[in-house]
Parts: sequence; structure tokens; C-alpha cells
Amino acid sequence: MLTSTQVPGGLNWLDLGTPDIDAAVAFYSGLFGWEFQSAGPEAGGYGFLRKGGRTLGAVGPLTDEGASSAWTVYFRTVDADATAKAVEQAGGTVRFPPMEVFTAGRMAGFTDPTGAEFAVWEPGDTDGVEIVNEPGSVSWIELYTTDAAAVEAFYGSVLSWETRDMPMGEGLVYVIAGPAGGGERTMHGGIMQLPQANLDAGSTSEWHPYFEVEDCEATAARAQELGAAVIIPAMDAPGVGRIAMLLDPFGAAFAVITSARA
Repeated sequence: MLTSTQVPGGLNWLDLGTPDIDAAVAFYSGLFGWEFQSAGPEAGGYGFLRKGGRTLGAVGPLTDEGASSAWTVYFRTVDADATAKAVEQAGGTVRFPPMEVFTAGRMAGFTDPTGAEFAVWEPGDTDGVEIVNEPGSVSWIELYTTDAAAVEAFYGSVLSWETRDMPMGEGLVYVIAGPAGGGERTMHGGIMQLPQANLDAGSTSEWHPYFEVEDCEATAARAQELGAAVIIPAMDAPGVGRIAMLLDPFGAAFAVITSARA
């Protein structure tokens, strides 16, 4: 579970790119009780997703030709320019270079060596998300990747992550990752090698968020009623909780989790 969004290299923002902002907001509002707050006419439709008066992310229009709807995860950096250079040196690519976002901060977008897109945020007036781990907010992120060893080295080089292997049986290993020096306290996500069958079927690398919910089954069922597709039905993850994987009505992948409580 996330415990901090203020550590360099840690998750501190996420947003959804979608072809229909109003319909996407209606879907997630119906599922999680989110509210939408426009960032203003100069923001091109981009706006904040909020719950209980606190910002948990954002949503905006797709801007690249041929882009598909997806959630983008942002990691905190103290120097977006230096991070862009590190990405290129480590074998990644710069999708868009560091840019000012009014006085809110600076952002840049990248693609890791296996094709997964992510971004970084250098805070200005806007520090990051204001709510995590509570029902209806992000509590974990996960990378499905075509080459777990390559991305483990890449993110370690670019964002100074520490990783720890978690054997899952049948030869599978789940890698837990987070900013260096924080130990378990700052672990924010996992890296999962796509099985060969998925690779043969054309699966590609992608990041997706997990949103905390009080009842995984009920939330997955409600998501279907609202137009989502279920990729992985509700299942137990020993020691973690109960999870389900979904695609929203426009194809953006996300998961829901009812975390195990000590």
C-alpha cells in the first residue's frame, strides 16, 4: 500500500486520457463517487478528479494521434530535465520533453525500454495527489511487462528504485518496487513478467493503477453494469487482499482491491 507521495521516485500523480471526458467522468463517478473539477478553459478540457474535497488524480482528452485510452502514472522528480537525460541513457525514450504546466509544476513523458508509458512530475504549486489508500483512491500501481529484468534495471537507474522479489509459485516472481532508502514504507508498486502465452497473444507492456474498494466483487459487478469489461474476475491474492482487473468503457485498464487488514 502507498504510504507517501512525496518521496523522489515515488508515485505522486495519475491521470486518465480518454476520448470522451464527460462519459468517463460519469463512469468513474458512478463507480467510485468521484467528482470532476475543471482546471479552467486554458487547460483544454483537463480537470481534477476529487473525492471528499481532496484530489486523487485527473482526466483529460487524448492528444496524440492514434492514442488509446489509458491511465498514466507519474513519479516525483526534483529535476525533470535530469530525469529525461537519465531515461535516454538507460534505453528509454522521451515522448514529450519537460514542460511547464502554468505554475503547478513541470512534467515530462517517457516510454520504458519495453514500451510502457509513464511520466514524471516536478512539483511547483501542485504537490501531488491528496488522498491514497482510502476507498475510491489509488493504493497500488502495477507494471505488466514483456521483460521484467530489463525494466527493473531501467527504473532502478532512472528513478533509484529498490526492488524485492516475491515468489508466487509455479516459477513466477512478483517484483515489489519503491524509492531507495524507504524500505517497505515507500514501496508503491509491482512489476509482473507477462507469461509466454500472453506474449504470444500480442500483449504489450503497460502500467495500471489499483483503486481501493470496500467490496471487490460488488465493485466489479457495478463496473460491468456501467459498461466496463472484466479481464480478471475477483480473486484472492494471499496476504494482499481480493483483486479484480477491469477495462473501462473506453479500454483503459485498472484494477480494484479490497486490501487484507492485519
